[in-house]
Amino acid sequence: MDNASQTAKTSEDSSQSKATLIKGSAWMTAGSIFSRILGAVYVIPWNNWFGSLLTAQLANSLFGKGYNIYSLFLIISTAGIPGAISKQIAHYNAINEYAVGNKLFKQGLKIMAITGLITAAIMYFGAPFLAIVLSGGDQKVVPILRALSWALLIIPIMSIVRGYFQGYAQMAPSAISQFIEQVARVIYILAATYFIMKIQHGSYISAVAQSTFAAFIGALFGLGILVWYFLRQLPHLRKLSQNSSNVVAVDEQNFFLEIWSQALPFIILDSGIVLFQIFDQSTFSYMMNSFHHFSEDTLSSLYALFGFNTNKIIMIVVSLSTALAITAVPLLSAAYSRKDWRNVSDQIGNTLQLFFLVMLPSALGMYAVARPLYILFYRYDQLGIYILQFNSIIAILLALFTVLSAILQGLYQNGLAIKYFIIGFIVKIVVQYPCVYAFKTFGPLMATGIGMSVTSLLMLRLLCFKFGFEIRQTLRRTMGILLLSILMLLVVIAVDYAGYQFIAPNNRILSVVLLVIEVIIGILIYGYCVLKVRIAEKIVGPRVALWRQKLHIK
Repeated sequence: MDNASQTAKTSEDSSQSKATLIKGSAWMTAGSIFSRILGAVYVIPWNNWFGSLLTAQLANSLFGKGYNIYSLFLIISTAGIPGAISKQIAHYNAINEYAVGNKLFKQGLKIMAITGLITAAIMYFGAPFLAIVLSGGDQKVVPILRALSWALLIIPIMSIVRGYFQGYAQMAPSAISQFIEQVARVIYILAATYFIMKIQHGSYISAVAQSTFAAFIGALFGLGILVWYFLRQLPHLRKLSQNSSNVVAVDEQNFFLEIWSQALPFIILDSGIVLFQIFDQSTFSYMMNSFHHFSEDTLSSLYALFGFNTNKIIMIVVSLSTALAITAVPLLSAAYSRKDWRNVSDQIGNTLQLFFLVMLPSALGMYAVARPLYILFYRYDQLGIYILQFNSIIAILLALFTVLSAILQGLYQNGLAIKYFIIGFIVKIVVQYPCVYAFKTFGPLMATGIGMSVTSLLMLRLLCFKFGFEIRQTLRRTMGILLLSILMLLVVIAVDYAGYQFIAPNNRILSVVLLVIEVIIGILIYGYCVLKVRIAEKIVGPRVALWRQKLHIK
């Protein structure tokens, strides 16, 4: 093959890879965002069916405490193995060793089944102990943990099946199963809660237990979709396996020893935000009671404001921004493998700039619309609105930590990423008590912000000194994005202030109308500004120029 033909083939392969990456990212982002939105919207009727505001807050607190512990167990039970299986299958498929990839997949299924069974058993039978250690001794969490433990039997298996499809660069099955899983879960939550609270007039604890058991129901449907996809493609998969080269022999035992040795970084970094939240729920009541004497129900209600209510909303924004930014990480890993340090620096800057282009207006926009947004989800509560505003700012730091962790993992800096996370976590532990003393319910969020800031600064410092990341351009563009976001913030806050001169805060319907108006105004202002000054064009690329030209923005 001559040089021209070789160059053309390389260019074609590169274009196909980039197209596959974009398509896959679109599927995964869409699946993640729709699932997050659906997982937040159900809260509106769910809270209403509990009757009083206090009962709804207690239910939210209980739900949040149980889910934080469950999330940690879920991360431990999968331990990054689905991602590793995905990478290995993609590798063996690329060299026509489909049969080897299938062997690894079968071994992975066995391991996931075992870890799922073990973690489910620990969570079910150890629920009373976990409630004491990780939930401040709240024994009402015990039935919640036991209801959630059933999902651990299925979700690790479901995760590795998703990894199998991703190894074949098929993101649609994963995204669709994720969405179907959430739909089934939400339907069961709403049906069970309505039956218990409205028909049986039962206990809110029973309703929350059934709402968390919905994770198992959703997982069944999600796995069912994946099995359906698998059976449809089974003839094709068998044909690929039969036509394998069968040159490579893999030692499955050694492979999985290597996988398990890499599991710790995945567990620690993936559970970073969850560990911060678990520390909050295990210490909040004790710390608050050392300064003020509140009843148990009051403390649970206060915890719900930041530990469930506002957290449920801000995680939509966090998942959106990180999903968009982390799509650049594979390109970063490829540049690192080639030792193309200039490209590494450029990719770090592109990833962070894309992140801030989306995250800053999203977070500040949420700050601006906090009042009607909180009223839509949870009814009027001035303290809850203030906490949502504050948590919107903290969300920037949570998302930044997630993106920087992903970048460091892409650069094979797992050890330092863990070290910096631990330092930030220790800082949070140290400042938590004085923060709760000074800021009361805002204290845990303030401590999280300080801890995440320390971790993020250390990570950024590493990128600058070890990988030659030129941060000045990113800082200039980020400051530009921040100024445009603040302009949007001020306008929307003015609209919100004017609107509530004529609307009663407890009027939910008119609050929703005002929310829609504010969101539209915010999008138009920020969209026009980033196109006008061409900052989006510089970050995203020339495609944005087409939008600017179509809208006749010069």
